[in-house]
Formats: sequence, structure tokens, C-alpha cells
Amino acid sequence: MEFNEYKSKRKFEKTPEPEPGARPEGDHLIFVVHKHAARNLHYDLRLELDGVLKSWAVPKGPSMDPSLKRLAMMVEDHPFDYKDFEGVIPEGNYGAGSVIIWDRGFYHHPSAKDKEESEKLLREGLKKGDVKFVLKGEKLQGEFALVRMRKDEKSWLLLKKKDRHAGEMSILKENRSVVSGKTLEEVAEAGPEKSFKQKKMGQIRLREALEEEDLKDAPAGPMPHNVKPMLATLIKKPFDHQDWIFEMKWDGYRAIAEIRNGDVSLYSRNRISLNQKFSPITDALRKLGFDAVLDGEIVIVDDQGHPDFQMLQDYRKSGTGHLLYYVFDLLYFRGHNLTDLPLLRRKELLEKILPSSPKIKFSGHVWKEGVLFFNVVKKKGLEGVIAKHSHSAYQMGKRSRQWLKVKTRLTQEGVIAGFTKPGGGRKYFGSLVLGVFEGDELIYIGHSGGGFGTKNLKEIRDKLDPLVRKECPFKVEPETGAPITWVQPELVCEIAFTGWTEDCIMRQPVFLRLREDKSAREAVREKPCPVAGIKYGHG
Repeated sequence: MEFNEYKSKRKFEKTPEPEPGARPEGDHLIFVVHKHAARNLHYDLRLELDGVLKSWAVPKGPSMDPSLKRLAMMVEDHPFDYKDFEGVIPEGNYGAGSVIIWDRGFYHHPSAKDKEESEKLLREGLKKGDVKFVLKGEKLQGEFALVRMRKDEKSWLLLKKKDRHAGEMSILKENRSVVSGKTLEEVAEAGPEKSFKQKKMGQIRLREALEEEDLKDAPAGPMPHNVKPMLATLIKKPFDHQDWIFEMKWDGYRAIAEIRNGDVSLYSRNRISLNQKFSPITDALRKLGFDAVLDGEIVIVDDQGHPDFQMLQDYRKSGTGHLLYYVFDLLYFRGHNLTDLPLLRRKELLEKILPSSPKIKFSGHVWKEGVLFFNVVKKKGLEGVIAKHSHSAYQMGKRSRQWLKVKTRLTQEGVIAGFTKPGGGRKYFGSLVLGVFEGDELIYIGHSGGGFGTKNLKEIRDKLDPLVRKECPFKVEPETGAPITWVQPELVCEIAFTGWTEDCIMRQPVFLRLREDKSAREAVREKPCPVAGIKYGHG
């Protein structure tokens, strides 16, 4: 056996693929299916016959569903030793990319009694263009057929016959090697060439996601723009529930990312562009290589991995801390609107397509155990937990009871409506007078004089001075016991407090920070809501 075509395509001093060797010996014919991330992700079906591996490239991979016909392109014969090949074909070589042994085992003709008769019947079938065979692999089982198409000698169809092994399940979701247990991505990661390895790993992740995911129930359409994110409803206590997942409540800027043809639009929940402010995130998103709309949170974490909101606000000046974009939802992907798909399905696809990146991270979740997760978050001094129904659709701009939030401490966003004079040794101002919007009306919720550092006092006063006005922005002027300088109600801050009085005024309010990512109209009173059908846990 000369293997002229096989050898002409390969330089064996530059590729780990085997050179042609000795003919096989054994009582059974073997088959192997390689999964190969070359220029395109595909599967190579190889059947031993007459001492060689007859080979077909199957772009969409084998199926156990008899109703599906898979194109199979016949390629050059491979040597028998190729059955054991798994690894990385280096850049610059034919078929460059990672290869795993996706399946292997024995096979025979359905009518044959032994190896010799199998080979005779298979040889005849190959000549006629109709090869019937039974696979006994670790993944593929039962009878199949390869049928040559009339167009040319190389185009065939791979068919699954109806038998007890047939079914509609997607066998391709089993994406690990039956020999090493590795995925294509893990094999690629071990490759020697860094740039080639990174490019291939990104391609593999995306192609495998598309291979396994059928988006026919997600309508095709144009990418949505200026998305208002879905919001969560505040509740008092964490809970456990088998239909709910629980995510970290990140302490940062909520951000939507639109990615189209390598262009990125990153913006806040009130649609202020964040492209320049957080350009390293924008640069990382530009490299993703697919069109999508993502929902997530931009955070800065310290060396211990804890989010630090003050560092985030100071990032453009200081450049300190680890800037990350935690992505927790996928609203649009490669021409398909995913917002009506169940949350868990959106998250599963998101996790598959997001590459390993120092700036872009998948925001994971835990199942069912909301109380335990909340207690861990609280113990670490973090902000809280977001509970989401696993089947929830994405409702743009809606505050839904399908998404719930539980805070480790009570906080409220308030619009700064004015400030009092400083007393004692304090400079700039004494207290901030705060309100929330109820419809078009600004309602007084209290005033806060605690929680400020010297830097905060000056920074806030500098922002308030241009907003000073004569008229009180409240319909009913509140009694604060001190003269007030009124301001245009535009700046939003976040306050920690211990509860609400009967008059709906905050008890013991303490300033936490300005919220420049929030618009004044977003500052509404948050009172925890009971949620029907959920049994609350302790904590």
C-alpha cells in the first residue's frame, strides 16, 4: 500500500501524525472516529478495510437519528496506525489543529459471520457506493450506511438505520476523547505554539457551542439596540428552591455589550457609553469573534478577589485594581434573539461561547441552595445574592418577580435634593437631603450626615455647586431643623440604613457612595416584596 496521497500532504518531520507502517493483524475490523479542529470543526470516520483506514470527513458529525442524513466527504486512505493518533497538528501543516479520538471500537457487515466475509461484503459495497456496517463503539452503536451520491465519487451520505440504538438524542454533546478523556480545547491548550493555540481554542469553543445548540426555536432577526436591562425585585430573606438558581450580586456597574462585526458598544443601564471609561473591557470584547448582546456587571476586584466599588469609580484616574466584566446573560447570538429562551439554556450557551479571557468572565451560579449561598456571601462581606427562576425569559426594562435580590444589608438609592451647612470642624456640607421618585413626584425619604470622608465631602460639593437652585424640588418642603441649599435633583447616591419609619423615612441612614451609573428617575423606594409559592429559609 503506497499511501501516495497521504504522504504527499504531510511532512513527517513537522507533524506528529504516523507514517505508514505494518498491516494490521486481528480477528475483528476496527473503526475510529476522530474529532478534528482544522480550518473547520469536523469528524473523520475511519473504517479498517484491506489493511488501511478508509476515511470520510463528516462536517456535522454522526447522528443516532435515522431521519438525519449527514454529508460525508471521502478523503485519502490513512495508515492503520492512525487509529491511535491524538494530539496537535502544528500550524503550517495540512489539517493544522487539535485531534481527539472521539470514538472507537469494532465493526462488521450486518450479514457477515467473520472478518473475511465482512471485508468481502464491505469491498463490494464500497464499489457499488452502498456500504452497510454495524458499529460497536463506546458512543456509536448499531447499524449505519454510507451511500455515495451521484454528483461525484467523493460525496457520500452517512445514515443511521432504525434499530434499538437509534434515537433523537444529540450524541455530539459527549465531546471528550474515549482514550484520554480530554476535549479538543484541552488538547489544544497543551500545544506548543501560544498564538496558534489561543486562536484555535477560541474557534473550538465557538464551533462546539454551535454544533451542540439548535437555535431553531430562537427567532432570527436584527440585533436589539439600546437595551434596557431586566431588573430584580427586592425580597427580605434568601430561600431554597429546586427551580431557582442563585448568582452573586456584583458590586459594580451593570453593563450591556453589543458586539457586531468586531465593533463594540458597551453602555450602562441608563445608556451612557462606557467604551472609553473601561476601554480594556471593550478591547477584550472586540476579540470575541461573534455577534452578540451580553448582559453583565463591570467590577474591580482587589487582590483577594473582593469587588471594590470605590476603586471602580476611580479607575480612570488611578488604573488600580483588577478590572473584569462578569457576564451572566446572553440576549442575542449570531442572528438569533434568545430573550424568550429559558434562562438556564441562555446561560449554558453563554458559558460555552465565552473564551478564556483575563477581562471577560462567566458569572456562574448555584442550584437550589439559596440560603447556604447567601450565608457564605454575607460571611465574606459581599453585597448579596440574585435569585433567578431557571426558566425565566429575559424581559427588557422590566422589574420582574422571576428575578429576585436579597441584600446582606439594607440599602436604598436616593436622589440628592439639597444639603445643609456644615457644623463643627466639618467642611463643605453637613447632611444630604434625599428623595425618591414616585411617578413624576420627588418624595422625601430622609437626610444623611454620616459615612463621609474628607475626599467624599469635597467631591460631592464640587458636583452639587453647579446644580444649586432656589426652589425646593419637593411638593411639600421637609423639616430638617437646619437651612437647606436646594439643588436640581440629578445626582444619585446609595445609602445604608436600618429600616423604614411609619412615615416612610429611613432610620439611621449612612452614606455609602455616589451612583454615577444611575439616573435620577431610577431612584425609587425599594421595599421587600413577599413572593408567592416560595418557602423562605432562615438567614
